[in-house]
Amino acid sequence: MGLGSRAMEGMGLMRVLVTGSEGYIGTVLCAYLLDRGHEVTGLDTGFHRVGWLYHGVDRSPAWVAKDIRHVAAEDLRGFDAIVHLAELSNDPVGQLNPEITFEINHLGSVRLATLARAAGVQRFIYMSSCSVYGSAGDTDSTETAEVHPLTAYAKCKVLVERDVPSLATDDFSPTFLRNATAYGASPRMRFDLVVNDLAGHAWTEKVIRMDSDGRPWRPFVHILDISQAIDLVLRAPRDLIHGQVFNVGSNHQNYQVREVAEIIADVFPGCRTQFGDSSGDHRNYRANFDKIRDVLGFEARYDVARGAQQLLEVFRAVDMSTELFESRGHTRIKQIQHLLSTGQIDARFFWVRPPVPTDTGADPATAPGSGTVARA
Repeated sequence: MGLGSRAMEGMGLMRVLVTGSEGYIGTVLCAYLLDRGHEVTGLDTGFHRVGWLYHGVDRSPAWVAKDIRHVAAEDLRGFDAIVHLAELSNDPVGQLNPEITFEINHLGSVRLATLARAAGVQRFIYMSSCSVYGSAGDTDSTETAEVHPLTAYAKCKVLVERDVPSLATDDFSPTFLRNATAYGASPRMRFDLVVNDLAGHAWTEKVIRMDSDGRPWRPFVHILDISQAIDLVLRAPRDLIHGQVFNVGSNHQNYQVREVAEIIADVFPGCRTQFGDSSGDHRNYRANFDKIRDVLGFEARYDVARGAQQLLEVFRAVDMSTELFESRGHTRIKQIQHLLSTGQIDARFFWVRPPVPTDTGADPATAPGSGTVARA
């Protein structure tokens, strides 16, 4: 029996807590896991609930409105597994305040794993990133390759991967999924990701303008394929995933960014590409995805062309305008800057509770981040 076959003989259906359940990946992931029979609860601080683009999931879990820095062991008891997505979610947001990024993404994630072990959670799936390879160039980096993180976001991924393995025991199994750059349609859409951004420009402007020559390499993976990888880890025998790192993606989706632009231009009618000759982004890396295929039987079901076609169909269905494409709800740094500038979150990125009118009888404990259960 091959290792891929053994991956289907693991623990089966589980009670899963998904942190970051209200985000771009989390919204799709929770529906995916529910459809496959898992019992799912979400946890999210709620920064990005404003970014709803279309009705695209039929199921969503109950969710706890809480910052991961406020989570207690009691919040985690009874779960078989935690899938940890809830961090400041990209390089621009991470660079906005690197100190807070380390507090949330590094220390907050290690603290969560520590509490999970104390609460008797058996599996902890940490969503890392292939961005840890940073400037590796055109070498296909395997999971054992040297890492070159260039941003606070990527450096935190490396630090969590360094610190959490020491928590592993016979009863607590951490697994680290280094996702390629995500793309694809989600009801809670993000347009600050390469494929999604270029597709948005192709739809609204009929031209993809790039400041750079588009030659840097980047691996890509659809969010439904990320969801598939998580489900495989949840179901796999413990010995296959205990303490393991997996690149998540496929070897045929290592692209130069200019290739991605050209694929999208081919999908969107009447669109053309326009390239520059310089770029301030030094990220340039490829990844090798043999391990997740050989160990867990993972095969990507989407490529960029299919993902672009999916995005085109969504844009047509909602008649997406330039205003909607550029709105703060779909770009992480715009939304965080809005929450900061309006005083809705403080300098440490905690919610500031608004005044409660005395004549309503409202309970301040229902404010975001208080730990109340809501339904999406």
